[in-house]
Amino acid sequence: MTQPTPCYHCALPVPAGSRFSAVVLGEPRAFCCPGCQAVAESIVAGGLEHYYQHRSQTSANPQALPQQLQDELALYDRSDVQQTFVHHADDLAEATLMVEGISCAACGWLIEKHLRNLDGVADARLNLSNHRLLISWDDRQLALSKLMAELRHIGYAAHPYQPDQAAEQLARENRSALRRLGVAGLLWFQAMMATMATWPEFNIDLSAELHTILRWVALFLTTPIVFYSCAPFFKGAARDLRTRHLTMDVSVSLAIALAYCAGIWTAITGSGELYFDTVGMFALFLLTGRYLERRARERTAAATAQLVNLLPSSCLRLDRDGRSERILLAELQRGDQVQVLPGAVIPADGRIIEGRSSIDESLLTGEYLPLARRAGDRVTGGTLNVESTLTVEVEALGQETRLSAIVRLLERAQSEKPRLAQIADCASQWFLLFTLVAAAAIGLLWWQLDASRAFWIVLAMLVATCPCALSLATPTALTAAAGTLHKLGLLVTRGHVLEGLNQIDTVIFDKTGTLTEGRLALRSIRPLGALAADRCLALAAALENRSEHPIARAFGRAAQPAEQVQNVPGLGLEGAVDGQRLRIGQASFVCALSGAEIPVVPEPRGQWLLLGDRQGPLAWFGLDDRLREDAKDLLDACKARGWQTLLLSGDSSPMVAEVAAQLGIDQAIGGLRPDDKLARLRALQAEGRKVLMLGDGVNDVPVLAAADISIAMGSATDLAKTCADAVLLSNRLQALAQAFDLARRTRRNILENLLWATLYNGLMLPFAALGWITPVWAAIGMSLSSLIVVLNALRLTRLKDDALSPGKPAATLQSLA
Repeated sequence: MTQPTPCYHCALPVPAGSRFSAVVLGEPRAFCCPGCQAVAESIVAGGLEHYYQHRSQTSANPQALPQQLQDELALYDRSDVQQTFVHHADDLAEATLMVEGISCAACGWLIEKHLRNLDGVADARLNLSNHRLLISWDDRQLALSKLMAELRHIGYAAHPYQPDQAAEQLARENRSALRRLGVAGLLWFQAMMATMATWPEFNIDLSAELHTILRWVALFLTTPIVFYSCAPFFKGAARDLRTRHLTMDVSVSLAIALAYCAGIWTAITGSGELYFDTVGMFALFLLTGRYLERRARERTAAATAQLVNLLPSSCLRLDRDGRSERILLAELQRGDQVQVLPGAVIPADGRIIEGRSSIDESLLTGEYLPLARRAGDRVTGGTLNVESTLTVEVEALGQETRLSAIVRLLERAQSEKPRLAQIADCASQWFLLFTLVAAAAIGLLWWQLDASRAFWIVLAMLVATCPCALSLATPTALTAAAGTLHKLGLLVTRGHVLEGLNQIDTVIFDKTGTLTEGRLALRSIRPLGALAADRCLALAAALENRSEHPIARAFGRAAQPAEQVQNVPGLGLEGAVDGQRLRIGQASFVCALSGAEIPVVPEPRGQWLLLGDRQGPLAWFGLDDRLREDAKDLLDACKARGWQTLLLSGDSSPMVAEVAAQLGIDQAIGGLRPDDKLARLRALQAEGRKVLMLGDGVNDVPVLAAADISIAMGSATDLAKTCADAVLLSNRLQALAQAFDLARRTRRNILENLLWATLYNGLMLPFAALGWITPVWAAIGMSLSSLIVVLNALRLTRLKDDALSPGKPAATLQSLA
């Protein structure tokens, strides 16, 4: 079987007999559609064809980009619209645009070169990490809509970037935390060298004057670490003391303050040990952990804001005379009537008052097949109108829409703290309270016995019992195990996943895109007449060529599309191929063309479409969304552990029960909305069950956020991946079964680390209280204890011999962006 020629622009298969071609880099190139051909010709005409030599990935298909109508682009030329994102400096306008369709660094080169060649453009700079384009131009010479249209001509869609306030606040805090971390790391390294030079082991021919200078240099370098980098710890400790709530901030702030004050005393008097290097080390480790936590919260907030951006920026509003006018979404009011064209996103929740079409509700249900909707039916903002023009009366806007309700469900689920986290917080408070009381009591006792040693013994106790090893016991083991999971194609984004997997007793699966591949594919062709299967497929592809329905993608592209194609929503398509009148779709609709009897469906499984002409039916086409090959292995692994399995799906078809029967799932429920799934999850948790959720769609986001452990497929939406605790990059379900085994090893490793850290702290505390350990040896012991914990955790990086066998290839890590 010969492989189809890939499109030179987007690498999609070029249909047999395709006539779309253009000369690029001196050679004729084949393209899959007129969109790719037009983009390539625009790039060549602009003298930028070297883009194709330098790109590292294929370009996006222009037909897959969001549709930007010319009248919608013209809205961005209005001065009232530009006030929110366009700024003027001297004679130039400046704006930040979000660009879609970027696939590699060469895209950035192409965009910048193409825009800079336009008259009136002063500068164009693209940030490849976040796809934001900063452009400066003379708006008297060149309209903004023209700039955005030029981007469309070379295959990219752009819209104004308007940041969410919460995400921007987190971004500012993140930048501040990164600066504090950088200052602590840079100055600690210098302070450590100055401090080590004063140690007796290194004090060779060191004059008293140089010794004094080094002590003051170390003090000078450590002061910014304490008062700038460690400022959040002191602020947190002050807040916690006011609220009478002990946290790590109190213990950390006390240890840093005492060590810093002791260092000042040593720098002034020359007696005692310098602890400036210890201050810097504490600050660096603690700030690193908090920075990583902040970055995770920043990604979650950005993804939540992205969900609201699924709504279109403008819509067509109808006046009393039935004439349409494009307005911004912010100008829409309840009771307005809007016209929704085929392929357009519905701008708000409402009711259809005229028209009939199919609506892609995968946003809410996760199912890819559009559902038929007619006058009187309600539709949801953010869903896609597939086939015919609709007139919709607006019933809900803003916070009243179902899309906003999903956001609220997500935020509520994320704000709830798990029971284990509450127990850990309570235990840490008692541990800190005991440590502080013990240090104070021992300090008072030594003040009576030997006042000169009291301060150093208290400091040794605080340093020796600093819970570094205790705090490293769990995260180091989880980090090592997470690196092992990377090799298997499972990316862990939350630290509690591997520990929590040992407590799971219930698994909830989504169907479409999780247990199944998530797309319809042509499985079989059953000719009913004299025409061969290949000829029947060619006729069907010609009819489906221009359809936006997901079913049409299963037939591929035809070199010669059908003529006079009419779309009958919910029934099928009718058109002419070489003068032959054809229909494809539901059997009753197709047979009405010839008056023939409806033939018997070959099999009850899957979805069947009938092709026919005026003489009668020609062929059955069987389409199906097949199960993933390793879905059965995953279910067997769950059953072997005695876990309860449930299938919760937005699909209301019999396919839900069929999938559950094939895989042996305990319970299957279809036709569920996001809030219904969340209610089922809450009911299970109320029974005391620990639930693992595996899903891939926006409709799964509230359940993913609320589950004890949540895993998103690698093909899932960005929001689902960001809200999940782990992402299965390889889409290989068998990796989850291997993760279950690794979770047991990780739990055992964590218990070993906790046992050692507890034993160390338990022994060091009385030794330090007796004065047998100086602060220097306490710091060394603390470092060795942490090293032992890390080395033990590294044992988890070793994979079993069969983990990466030839039948189980390692996954290539991909970007989550």
